[in-house]
Formats: sequence, C-alpha cells, structure tokens
Amino acid sequence: MLDLAVIGAGPCGLAVGVAAKRAGLTCTLYDRGPVVASLLRYPLYMAFFSSPDKLEIGVPFVTAGDKPTRREALTYYRKVSEHFELDVRQYHTVRRVARADDAFQVQAEHPGMPGPETIGCRHVVFATGYFESPNRLGVPGEDLPNVSHYFTEAHPYWQQRVVVVGGGNSAVETALELCRVGAEVTIVHFLGDFDRGVKPWVLPDITNRVKEGRVHVRWCSRVIEIDRSHVVVRREPDGGQETIPADFLLALTGYTADLTLLRSVGVAVDEASGVPRHSPATMETNVPGVYIAGVLASGFDANKIFIENGREHGARICDHIKSKPPRVAPGG
Repeated sequence: MLDLAVIGAGPCGLAVGVAAKRAGLTCTLYDRGPVVASLLRYPLYMAFFSSPDKLEIGVPFVTAGDKPTRREALTYYRKVSEHFELDVRQYHTVRRVARADDAFQVQAEHPGMPGPETIGCRHVVFATGYFESPNRLGVPGEDLPNVSHYFTEAHPYWQQRVVVVGGGNSAVETALELCRVGAEVTIVHFLGDFDRGVKPWVLPDITNRVKEGRVHVRWCSRVIEIDRSHVVVRREPDGGQETIPADFLLALTGYTADLTLLRSVGVAVDEASGVPRHSPATMETNVPGVYIAGVLASGFDANKIFIENGREHGARICDHIKSKPPRVAPGG
C-alpha cells in the first residue's frame, strides 16, 4: 500500500514526488505521456520568463544564460527524476480512481501491458495540468489536418497563409514568430483589442507589425467555419461574414483542465471559477485523502499558478499527510 499516488508528472507533479521522497513517503507518479509532457507543447526555441531558481525542484538548476530554455528545462526535470529516484510510470493513462475502505485504488493502462494495472494508496494527488484539453472553437472543420491548438515553431509556415485565433500572449507571440519567417498572418479575435495580460514588451512589437500591415487583424470577429483553403469569420457587431484565404489555422484560445476523473471521486468544483473545492493551506479537497497540485487549483484562470508557485504545493501536501495520526490496523 503506497502512501500516495500522483496523477501527472509535470513540474508540479514532480515537486510532489520530491517532497514525498524527502518526507519518507512511498509514492508513484503516473503520466499519460513522458515526464513533463506539457513542456513539449512549448515553442521549440522559447526561453522561460522565470529565472532558473524559480523553476528549481530540490536541486540547483544551472543554465547557460539568465533564463532557461525549453531544452534546458526538459533536461533539468529528467535529472530531477533521476536524482531523487522517483517512480514515474510514463505513458500510463489513469482510467479510474475509486475509494476502497479508507484507501484508494488507482487503475492505469499502458499500451505494452495486456491489461490494466491497479495499485492501492492512502492518498491521491491530481496534478494533471491542462495542456491536453484545449478550448475548442466548436465549428465545422476544426478537426482538419491544417488546424492545430498548439504552436511549436514557425518554419513549417514559411510563405503560408496562417490564421491565428486568439488575442492573448500565445496568439500574439505566435503571430510575431510567423511574421518573422515570412508567413502571411491574420489574427482573429472576438474582442476589440489584445488581451490586457499581453506582456508589456511584446505589445509594442505586435502593434507596430499591425500598423505596417505585416500582421492583419479581424477585431470583434469569430471563426464559424474552417476549410482546407479558407476560413469563414463572422463580425460580432453586424453579423457580416468574410472568407479569409488560409492554408493553416492555429487556435490559440487557451486550455481548460479535464476534471472528469477528479469529479468521479466526489471532488466538488465551483462552476463559476472552475476551482476544485480545497484548502489552499494543505491542498486537500473536500474528499479526505484527495489533493490537487499545480494549475488545477487556479480553475479557469490559468495565469494565477505557474511552475514557480505551483511547485510549493508538494511540500504543503506532504506536510499535511505526515501530520495525520497513524492509522491503526483492524483489531490493533
């Protein structure tokens, strides 16, 4: 019987594993992909805004420059897993979490296993993140091969007509990258201006590119149909429609955590904010023994929790688990 199972092996999930190791708790981490799979969704050549010390988990993060690159972060978190000898079950998809007396049963599947694997644990931590659940447009053509909810690099879009949906940091920075490699870029945003959260040093850049005509914008507009050769948008004020020639569409409209598994064990979720009911001091939910870590605690507002503050959740969780009185075996 494990002390805890962690669902999700991103940076915040790893932080739980490291805290468990330091506290002398037995722990297994599960992830449907590789360790820190969310970082694979980041643009290839990006650098983090945070300094390396803000991303550290247990051991120093040494980088060549002032800010870590994506590649350096991937290497670092692999080294963290190795250094602490974490039991990380990669490519294991957790299908079911169920209460079993005063403990839990976690059932996971792996493509190479003949059947599901089930383990028993006293506590479960959900650190599943949200990158695997993009906010879909819900329009015809969204599943075409020329449509993506992720951007990794600009090179494939050289001399291509690209529609970028969204007005936040991801959409703006992607539009700039595309512009620099020679793509024909059109931003479609349902508001009349870029989002207020756009980085202040990025905003002048995109504003100037729009003024120069190197990036086109359709304000107060929504995509209503996608085809292999064009995108149809509707202007919100008057309902008028426009067909924009496009080879590709990047829907960078954010992500929302999939809380299906969390709800299945009885965790209540505030419908307005998307925040699971929990104690911020311990990260324990309304279901005793079930915890959340990382961006799940921020609900729909993913800008509240990042690696640098989400990594603190592991210590809170393990401190709370260690503070609980020891369980007495039946008849003891």
